[in-house]
Amino acid sequence: MSAAVATGTAVLLLTGPPAVAVVPQAAAPEPASAFITPDLGRLADEQANVIEVLLADTDELDALVATGVDLDHHVDRTEDGIVVHAVVTGNEVATLTAAGFTFGKVLHTPADSAARIAEREATIAAHLAENQEFSAGAGKAARSVASDVKIIRADYYTNGTTQVLSVEAKWAQGQTATTALTVQRDSGPGTEIGSGGTQNITRFVDGGAYMYHRGAATVTSKPEYVQITSPTGGVAVAEVKEWLPIEGDSPEGPGYQKDFVTSYLTPTELYARIKTLAEQYPSLSEIVELPYKTNGYRRKAQAVLGTANASRVGVDSLAWGHEGGNNLAVELANPGAAASPLTVAVTGNDVRVSLATDASGAVTSTAAEVVAALNEQAGTLLKAYTYRGNAGAGVVAPAARTPLTDGLAAPASVSREPHTVYAIRIGKHRDGSKLGVLAYAQEHAREWVPPLVTIETAERLLRNYAIDANTRELVDNLDIWIAPSINPDGGHYSFYDFASQRRNMTNHCPTTGNADFLARNSWGVDNNRNYTEYSLFDGYSGASASCTSDTYAGPSELSEPENKNVDWLASRGNIKFSMNLHSSGNYFMWSPGAYATPGRISAPRPTVAEESLFWGASSRILTAIKRHRNLAVTPARTGPIADVLYSAAGNSGDMLWYKYGIYAWNFEVGTSFQPTWASAREETLEYSNGLVEMLRVARDYDTDEVAPTSSAKVEGSATAGMVDVTFSTSEPAAVFYTVDGTRPTFESTLYGSAGIREGGETLTLPAGTTLHWFSVDAAGNVEGGYQPDGTGDNYQKKKAYDPKELPLTTTVQVRCVAGKAYVGVQAFNDHTAAVSIALESAYGNKSFANVAPGGNAFQQFNTRASAVSAGSATVRATGSLNGEAVTTVVTKEYAGVNCADPRPAL
Repeated sequence: MSAAVATGTAVLLLTGPPAVAVVPQAAAPEPASAFITPDLGRLADEQANVIEVLLADTDELDALVATGVDLDHHVDRTEDGIVVHAVVTGNEVATLTAAGFTFGKVLHTPADSAARIAEREATIAAHLAENQEFSAGAGKAARSVASDVKIIRADYYTNGTTQVLSVEAKWAQGQTATTALTVQRDSGPGTEIGSGGTQNITRFVDGGAYMYHRGAATVTSKPEYVQITSPTGGVAVAEVKEWLPIEGDSPEGPGYQKDFVTSYLTPTELYARIKTLAEQYPSLSEIVELPYKTNGYRRKAQAVLGTANASRVGVDSLAWGHEGGNNLAVELANPGAAASPLTVAVTGNDVRVSLATDASGAVTSTAAEVVAALNEQAGTLLKAYTYRGNAGAGVVAPAARTPLTDGLAAPASVSREPHTVYAIRIGKHRDGSKLGVLAYAQEHAREWVPPLVTIETAERLLRNYAIDANTRELVDNLDIWIAPSINPDGGHYSFYDFASQRRNMTNHCPTTGNADFLARNSWGVDNNRNYTEYSLFDGYSGASASCTSDTYAGPSELSEPENKNVDWLASRGNIKFSMNLHSSGNYFMWSPGAYATPGRISAPRPTVAEESLFWGASSRILTAIKRHRNLAVTPARTGPIADVLYSAAGNSGDMLWYKYGIYAWNFEVGTSFQPTWASAREETLEYSNGLVEMLRVARDYDTDEVAPTSSAKVEGSATAGMVDVTFSTSEPAAVFYTVDGTRPTFESTLYGSAGIREGGETLTLPAGTTLHWFSVDAAGNVEGGYQPDGTGDNYQKKKAYDPKELPLTTTVQVRCVAGKAYVGVQAFNDHTAAVSIALESAYGNKSFANVAPGGNAFQQFNTRASAVSAGSATVRATGSLNGEAVTTVVTKEYAGVNCADPRPAL
């Protein structure tokens, strides 16, 4: 729907969804110097939209700013001109259009905000309802096996010589009660619960919503089982699983070469290493210049003169520091005479300001006056401004000749020009015909170890190709892209200027803000907050709109060349797996990586099948890491980013997963950004193990031709007459099922997740429900060769009965025969052995001995009345189940009927 612009009316309405074109055409606006600021006409209760304003040049931008219109921080300079975003109402659009400005797309409307709020409320309600539903089950514990506490994970692992037990559990009262849960351990097979001691686990609450209890403790031996008794009496028992067991032989063959990195490497050195490798192995690798150059390791030369904010003067060179800006100098001189005027003299690169004085010889020039004079008389060399938006009314203090400097300390060997970002592409076939895998590092400049992991991995792949069959299998059959430094500008700045630099070097701050020399370490965009999916601009948490924040998301999505390069890599088409290497914290994570607050509205969670692949591959990758020195990434630090760390709106993993369907992981290497080299070397070696294992995961995925198998587990439910059903698969696979007896297809219900880190959901169904289902793995292999879009019936089939009860299919009907009402009761024996069946009603009983499997018992009871009220009938079946005598009782209700008028009552 296009938006209408109605001029000459009191209110102008913009309707329709975002990204709708608004193209009022008008004559070019008057320049800023000639523009008289009008009343733009915003009404008190009028709502605003965010809309593009299309400008020809900086003069039009200045003219727009002069109108006083509300602009956000987006200023995009394109080949066609400048695009800015204005927060404007309908009347303001009409006024500005009449003044000659041209509007573009509507980017955000009040309806979008309302939808976001509605989504927030619905999500919060869903979280709380889930907790309430779980809590409601506690009341049924007395008459069923249900408990108000559920153990999600119980993981035993070793970390060096230390043995650890990590437990996660969910308690029905966890939303409101802050009580810790006590875990009792046995001490191994055949021992009593409690013999291995106890440990406490505490609540994990995020965004106000209770997620689960969690905690880890050291143990002296591996328990076989753990038990939790909740404060309300619920009991849960779970078997302890071993996390990352090291089994089998190492995949590295005899003579396998590794340990190729001997020191930290700057981005310039990283690129030199991969170029040397490509030159040595031209048949197996090549260097790819990514399409977007960075803004460069460069800055304008700057100085701040003065100490008091009202009298400070900021000065920036127009030329880059290395292109002459560093040669400039500014002096604020007291002329030493009374009644002197304010003058500016330019001699070569020296700018001397002679300050004005009064009749007594005291300096009278204010910061604002000095700024104006500098811009007028030395404006071809520099730009002056008052300090951070101050009016500049303070009288300046004389300042000695002050050289301007870009403050950059890197040697001349580090280029000051816009920097090309390089990747090495490794593979026998590099034409896109093979499955692609991507590894990239140093989105965050200060993280010096992750780039080394990529170099170590590239070296291993190429130098072991001729001698190791496993390596040759990978290089011959995968298309491997490795980008060791996505952010070379920030990387160089971290090495040579400011070790804690996280972001790139682009200064998006205005001169009215923190754009001066004193703020030089607070500029830049967080490259891992500038991507397109579930970003700050979409309303998600974990990124900042402040240009000085370390999580600054930039002025717009993909505003930075570094991020455009990652987007370009991901769009190659054949890439299916990726690893983003960061430090630190020893985390191993995947999507979703962002949520909105309040309410913790997460980006969409992967399906059970997708989550299973993430977890299964992670176990392999982390086991490979552990092989190096027996140090484990813990279960509590493994999982979706939003679950185990915090929200990171606009991160690259989410873009790769949600936009391109790439299975994208994120390493957080080691325990510090810049550890001692001894630690850095070990981290490089162990995480390279993991990166190579990800390549093996990708290769196995590509060659997978084995279909999964699946089963349905049926248990008794807390609700009478119902059963609980869960599905399991032999490998990460999706399950599609029906419960109405129809043939399952890809359009059938997809088996879902029970919740955060809880595995598959539990289906509660009427006993005797007929289940039809099939499973399909990520490679597209369908269980049993079943064709969901065909006509075959070779799908899985099962009737869902409580395994502790005899399986019966029971029906009760009331019918009229010759004006009399009869209650018909029928029970089918679905057991594998004969059973005895008794049919009971208010109008008589009937027993049947040894009803054969598949047989049935039927009796039509004569009520001897023409009308009966609603009632119920009971079936009792007695037989043998697992060697024990069992009696199953099923009661069915029936509706009343009047045989004189058998029509249903309205």
